[in-house]
Amino acid sequence: MSSSDTPTGPSTVERAFRTALYDSADASLDTGASLLAADPAADAELARRGEEFVAALWGRGWQPADVVRVVRRELGDAPVCLLAELIRAQAPRDRVRGRRWRDQLAQLDEVLAEAPPRPDRFSHATAVLELYRLLLRLPALEPLQDAPSHGSGRTNTAGGSGGSGGSGGRMLARIRALLAKAEATGFPEEAEALSAKAQELMAKHSVDEALLDAAAPAPDAPGACRIGVEPPYEQAKAVLLDAVASANHCRAVWNEPFCFSTVVGFEADLEVVELLYTSLLVQAQSAMTRAEAAQRAGGRKRTKTFRQSFLAAYAHRVGTRLAEAAGSQVTDDLLPVLASREVAVTAAADRLFPDTVSTRLRGVSDEAGWTEGARAADRAQMRSRPRLPSD
Repeated sequence: MSSSDTPTGPSTVERAFRTALYDSADASLDTGASLLAADPAADAELARRGEEFVAALWGRGWQPADVVRVVRRELGDAPVCLLAELIRAQAPRDRVRGRRWRDQLAQLDEVLAEAPPRPDRFSHATAVLELYRLLLRLPALEPLQDAPSHGSGRTNTAGGSGGSGGSGGRMLARIRALLAKAEATGFPEEAEALSAKAQELMAKHSVDEALLDAAAPAPDAPGACRIGVEPPYEQAKAVLLDAVASANHCRAVWNEPFCFSTVVGFEADLEVVELLYTSLLVQAQSAMTRAEAAQRAGGRKRTKTFRQSFLAAYAHRVGTRLAEAAGSQVTDDLLPVLASREVAVTAAADRLFPDTVSTRLRGVSDEAGWTEGARAADRAQMRSRPRLPSD
C-alpha cells in the first residue's frame, strides 16, 4: 500500500542544534553555523526556538537584566543585541509582570537602538548558536517577584497609589535629579550639598512609607530585586551595596559567579538602595580617578592594588557612617514599626536564601589607597535621618 505522507527528517535547526549546542568545540559550532547559513528558510524556526529558550530562563528564575549582564560579560556587546531581540519578541506572549520587569524591558530599547548592522549569514548563525549555548547552560536562580505596589488599596494624598506612583514617584524623581546633579558637578561643595539633600529626602521617603504601611489594613510584604555588582573590584562593591542595604532596612546576598546581589526589603527601601548605591559608586569611582592621578604624578604605578584598597576602604567607611546614622535616627514611635519590618525582611531573605556564607575582603594591601578611600567616604557627608514630627 502506497501513501503520499512521506516521513521527513530532522529540520535544519534540529541538525544544527545537535551538532553545535551540546558540544563546546569550535569545529562543531562552525558546522552548525554552516547548516543554518545555507538554509534561509530555517530563520523563523531558529528565532522561535530562541524565544523558547528565553521563556525557559524566566521559568528558572532569571530576569531580563540578569541575562543581559551575563551575556555581555561572557560574549560581548554584539550578542546582547540578539538577546534583546529575542526578549522583545517573546514579551507579548509572556504573562503579566511587575514594574521592575517592565523597566528592564524598556532598557532593552536602548540596546536595540544601538544595534550594529547584521553581519553575513555564517557570522550571524555563529553568534546565535554561541548565545543559545550560553542560555542553555545557565542554572536556576531564586525566583523573585516585584514587591507589591501597596495592594491593600491605600492611596496617597496626591490621589496616586503608593510605591512608585503618585507622590512617591515624584519624590523618587526629585532624588534621582539631585543625585544626577551631584555626580555631574565639578564643584565638591555643591556635590556634597546636593548629596546631603538627596539623602535627607531618601530618609523621609522611607520613614513615611514605613508609617503608612503600619497604618494600612493589610501592610505590604517585602519584595526583592537584583542589582548588578560588576568586575573589577566586585567584592568591595558588594560590601558597599551590603552597607547601603543594611542602613535602609534591607538585606543583600551576593552572587559572585553571576555578578549581582539580591536585595530583600520593602519597595520604598529597595528603591532607595538602588539610588543611593548607584550614586555612591559613581562618586567613589570619580574620587578614585582623581586620587589615582595624584598618586601617578608622584611616581607610583601600583594601580590595581591602589584601586582595590581604595574601594575597600570607601565601602568600609561608608558602612560605618551609615550604621552610625541609622542608629541615631530611631525614635520611640518609629521603633516598633522598624522592628516589625526587620522581622518580615529577615524571614523573606531566609526563605529565599536558606544557606549563605560570610565573605571577607581580600587583596587590601595598599596603605595609600586605603587612606584615600576613607577620605573620599568622609567627603560623602552622610546625613542622619530627620526626626519624625511630633503630634
